[in-house]
Amino acid sequence: MQHPGRIFASLLFVLFLTVCPALCFNAVAAEKPNVLFIAADDLRCDLACYGHPLAKTPHLDQLASRGVLFKHAYCQQALCNPSRASLMTGRRPDSLKIWDLPTHFRKVDPAIVTLPQLFKQQGYFTQNIGKIFHNWRQKIEGDPASWSVPAVMHFARHDDDQPVLNDNRELPVNLAKAARTENRDVPDSAYFDGRIADLAVKALQEVKQKQEPFFLAVGFWKPHLPFNPPKKYWDLYKDSPITVPDNPTPPENVPEVALHDSREIMRAVNGKLTDAQIIELRTGYLAGISYLDAQIGKVIAALDRLGLSDNTIIVFWSDHGFHLGEHGLWCKTSNFENDAHVPLLISTPHMKQAGQTSAAMVELLDMYPTLVELCALPAPGKLEGKSLVPILNDPTQTVKPAAYTQHPRPAYYKGKPEFMGVSVRTPRYRYTEWRDFKTGQVAARELYDHNVDPEENTNIVDQPSDQAAFQEAVKLLEAQFPRKKPEQD
Repeated sequence: MQHPGRIFASLLFVLFLTVCPALCFNAVAAEKPNVLFIAADDLRCDLACYGHPLAKTPHLDQLASRGVLFKHAYCQQALCNPSRASLMTGRRPDSLKIWDLPTHFRKVDPAIVTLPQLFKQQGYFTQNIGKIFHNWRQKIEGDPASWSVPAVMHFARHDDDQPVLNDNRELPVNLAKAARTENRDVPDSAYFDGRIADLAVKALQEVKQKQEPFFLAVGFWKPHLPFNPPKKYWDLYKDSPITVPDNPTPPENVPEVALHDSREIMRAVNGKLTDAQIIELRTGYLAGISYLDAQIGKVIAALDRLGLSDNTIIVFWSDHGFHLGEHGLWCKTSNFENDAHVPLLISTPHMKQAGQTSAAMVELLDMYPTLVELCALPAPGKLEGKSLVPILNDPTQTVKPAAYTQHPRPAYYKGKPEFMGVSVRTPRYRYTEWRDFKTGQVAARELYDHNVDPEENTNIVDQPSDQAAFQEAVKLLEAQFPRKKPEQD
């Protein structure tokens, strides 16, 4: 007769063999961090997570307290498609030869591996809810190769975001008066972003049950035009001291090529806005940010409630910034700070540096190599950004001397541009050259000293206050954008 202890040990061994596969799977899955990848559209930097006195963003503020906030993050081009194609592929617009809305990056390189596609190849479940890639005017809708399941609510026109009520009741009256604004007393789910948040919460519940690592991309459409958040978000700003901008005219000494026609707004008002319309538009933009903030809060709350936060990296970003009448400009498509400067926040589980900010110059392009390093994935060939992990470990560190943005003229060209504006942002200066697209010759230049002129109101290119710092900016720009014909690249 066997000893009772041996019998017990044998039973334990059999039990171990029975459950080991499940235990091992869960252990491996737990070692792979999840990624919650949250995008905004047209969200300017100073109104998100930076303590702006007007913006009401409690959920973004809370998110900032659990990650590192990059105070000087910049997009590669202030237009949806080039910016998103760049950050999702890890290549600059000049490398992709994409500076417009219609060109899909798969036309340039069908074999390119996007950020979520890499995660998918490495055993992650990848899912897209909302706008992550470009949303319209392309034969390829989004990028099916990037996702484990078909993307949803990702491909439409922004003007398709019309209020829908489930009970078919009559829509409340629109209380807004300015063009491209809407103020109706409807629930959050009446518009795209409310439904996207609901779907994201459901997706988190489902991936929790799957018990496999996930890359969940949640792309919100706001605060992009039309400015149509539900009434309760407009009401948040009833007593706010919202005014016309302090700098409503173009910068002093600015070359004409640096400006544009602000068509997203101006074509709806025949090229002229009253002060009352400007204030209502600026209010609608702020209300849209608060609506966006509330939806992000719902998603983060679900992540916490489901116990997924302990193993999930959270990234929050916007594709580019936005003008609200500053310099006489509206919307995007410039190289000015308001368009190039973007919010970027990264939170990792049990982060020692949570709640800190970084003054380092970084780019949206850097997100791809950062997530590759954080998740210990193999990099798919050359990535043109730099990993921000050193800054996440120590927010006083830097990984690059400057950030780079560019934009063509005309802003929405057909065929080929006439000019390409290339811009470098150093800790002190923004220096921009406008180059003839065919010849590469410099047609105009701009220089703004952010030490004394953070709003970029005076072009001092002919009288830089620090000649050495200016020459360094010139060298950095030339190194990133060599003066040669783009056709020869």
